[in-house]
Order: sequence, then structure tokens, then C-alpha cells
Amino acid sequence: MTDVIVKDAALREAASKDMDAFLGVFVDATKEAIGGELTGETMARLTTAQVTLLAYDILHEEVMDGGFVQLIYNGYGGFIFNNPFAKIMRDWGLRDLAKLIFDAKKLYQKYGSEIERECDDDEFMALFEKHPEFDDLDDEFVENEEKWTGLMACYVDEHIGEFATVEE
Repeated sequence: MTDVIVKDAALREAASKDMDAFLGVFVDATKEAIGGELTGETMARLTTAQVTLLAYDILHEEVMDGGFVQLIYNGYGGFIFNNPFAKIMRDWGLRDLAKLIFDAKKLYQKYGSEIERECDDDEFMALFEKHPEFDDLDDEFVENEEKWTGLMACYVDEHIGEFATVEE
């Protein structure tokens, strides 16, 4: 396993800012520990908790930026929907998020191959109009993002050892 190290001072500073900054300390340290790239090889060097945190970060960044269509188009559909991510979210107490992911997975199974194909900018933008089924899921994520990020931060805080070693 790759040892992920976070500095106590960085954690304290981030915790005084907000939950995004707190999670960011762990996400950044995990990415740094694997050379910045999440691949099959680097995933194998991380704990399930660390991979799940990176999956949440990807989900958060992609959906907040361009919704589930963008997440799928950018190649993260299989990573989010074909792994136990939703089940782990449920186990970590994020039941509503788990349900949302399961709902999005049904649409991914239906439309994923079409959304994942290479296309130009106009064709990409047309995907959003062609798949309005994702709109309500995108809205639900945005509406609940702060709550879910807070729950993730609480889980990480209560299980720090699963994510990193804290050093002075």
C-alpha cells in the first residue's frame, strides 16, 4: 500500500476554512502519493477508502462542472457506476447520494456507450439536450452537494487512519 501523508498543520488550517478544504488535503495528498494519476496500477496501491475518496472527488468535480453527461463523456462512467462506489456511499451514511448514483447508473447502462463516443464540441453540447433524463439527477446533486461533502468530511475525520497518516 502507498503511504499517504498529511501534515497536521495543513489539516488544522483546512478544517478552519471549510469541509471542501479539509477533504482537499486528503485528496491532494492521495493524488501526490500516486504520482497524480489514478490508473488500475495506482488504484491497487491504495486502500478502498482512498479510492472511494478519489471517486467522490471525481464525481463532485465532474457533476458540478457539467453534470453526469460530462462525467460519462470524460470516461468516468465505468469507474463510478461499475464499481461498489454507491454501496460504499450507503455504508458511509450517504444513503441519498447512493440512491442518486444507482439512479444515474440505470441511465449510464442505457445511454453510456452513446455518450462515451468521441465527438466534436457541438455534438458534445447536443448530448445534454438529447439526454434530459440526467437533468433532475444533476440538479439533485447540486442541491445536496454541500450536505454530502459535509458527510464525507465527517466520515474522513472519524476514520482518518483509513485515508492517511498524519504527521506533525
